Amino acid sequence: MKRFAALLETLILTPSRNAKIDAMARYFSETPDPDRGYALAAITRDLTLKNLKASGLRALVAGRVDPDLFAMSYDYVGDMAETIALIWPDGVSQQAANTLPGVADFIAAIETCPKHDIDDLVAQWLDQASANERWAMIKLATGGLRVGVSARLAKTALAQYGGQELDEIEKIWHGLDMPYSALFAWLDGHGDKPQINANQTFHPMMLSNPLDAERDFERLDPAAYDAEWKWDGIRVQLVIDTAGNGDDNSATARMFSRTGDDISAAFPDVTTSLRGQAVLDGELLIGQPANADSAAADTITRDPQPFNHLQQRLNRKQAAKTHLRDLPAFVRVYDMLFDGDTDIRTLPLTARRDRLARFLKRHDNPRLDLSETLDFDSWPALAALRQKGTDSFGHEGLMIKECDSSYVAGRPKGPWFKWKRDPRVIDTVMMYAQRGHGRRSSFYSDFTFGIWKGNEIVPVGKAYSGFTDDELRALDKWVRAHTTNRFGPVREVEKSLVVELAFDSAHDSPRHKSGVALRFPRINRIRWDKPAGEADTLDTIRSLFDRVSD
Repeated sequence: MKRFAALLETLILTPSRNAKIDAMARYFSETPDPDRGYALAAITRDLTLKNLKASGLRALVAGRVDPDLFAMSYDYVGDMAETIALIWPDGVSQQAANTLPGVADFIAAIETCPKHDIDDLVAQWLDQASANERWAMIKLATGGLRVGVSARLAKTALAQYGGQELDEIEKIWHGLDMPYSALFAWLDGHGDKPQINANQTFHPMMLSNPLDAERDFERLDPAAYDAEWKWDGIRVQLVIDTAGNGDDNSATARMFSRTGDDISAAFPDVTTSLRGQAVLDGELLIGQPANADSAAADTITRDPQPFNHLQQRLNRKQAAKTHLRDLPAFVRVYDMLFDGDTDIRTLPLTARRDRLARFLKRHDNPRLDLSETLDFDSWPALAALRQKGTDSFGHEGLMIKECDSSYVAGRPKGPWFKWKRDPRVIDTVMMYAQRGHGRRSSFYSDFTFGIWKGNEIVPVGKAYSGFTDDELRALDKWVRAHTTNRFGPVREVEKSLVVELAFDSAHDSPRHKSGVALRFPRINRIRWDKPAGEADTLDTIRSLFDRVSD
């Protein structure tokens, strides 16, 4: 545990990317199995422990320190794990500290400990640990490990440690299980590269780059590119390996998010309908039920609904019956990675789409359809289509893809572009502020903004990005000087500061007092000069609502 805590401290305090990679590679070389494997899973956020809850930790620390002192400390620090680690009374002897379990033993103990004994066990460990070790154990147990390291950066460290190409690790990553013993054996030179079934695991996706129309169109030949609408859903990958005989018991079909999370259980209306053998890339959308009394696959009309419809089904472990009935899902497919057991990622895009079209024709499925390409002969003509699509039908914009492009994991420069519509912009009033996390834990950096509804300002969205470090310090100073009320870590402020919010789209939402939800709100500009009375109204936002095609 001491070595793991030291690694986390290094990662969170080291700004250099290369230094983080070196620290992780050194940890992998010095730490035995299975500790290093479980540490890797924690860093990549693939580890989830269920036995230790935040509420239990709160109750535990309340028995050791004054509750008011803890509340004030937590309010100031802004992170529960860090607060407990710092405020917990120092433990006993250095000798006792040597009895702390390693990472693997810690995880096994947490997972197998009876619930009525968990508090005593955790208290014993916290008594024996240093502040850094306490923080590491709490973060390991509760998740939310924010140390400035992405999953890809951790894999980069693995590649450096083992002398392998990052792409080779990416190709097999989602077919591996914790604690990754076979992976480390390969990287150590003690075993062969792990073999996975390509039709049963996630494959890293190909990503696009934002288009700079003024610069990029000068060097791009429109005849060499296809274009299609950018649909307002979430990117998914369908991994299908079934017998193809219509027997549900024989079907193996999974749906993954762009980060590789298996979301199949949340969308059984799609996954249980899939047949054949393929790996497909597309956009998960919500259609309309053709028959309100049935959730059968053949009762859906594939008219994409606004994103807030899909949002009601996201982040759920299981699909609710009402969602299956009222919010039927489908996937608009635009690429194919595997056709049967044949890897076709090196084929040109046009060839992959031809194979995709044939696959969809063979396996006619109301839950799948092909994203059609647009007809254009010049960039000005495509620009006109984009404008019409965003104005009349609420499309997010366009995807522009080189016809000869291979499917390459990551974000290669040049083959694929996204040309999103210009963001909507409104003037809002700051209502509340909350402390951030990590390096922002001492600043008020998470803000709630409102607009006018009659004579009342009502919340319309939250934003915690879009500003510089200097602007963050200015906003934090303003919040401290204009606080009118306190609700734990949240501060209510004077309704006087106008902030210009940029967002991608707006939709009806019964969950918000304003009745409106904003998609991807971010701070565009701080209007120090503008009075709150000139902020925008609910009617202004409703005029910006996306139109949905009939």
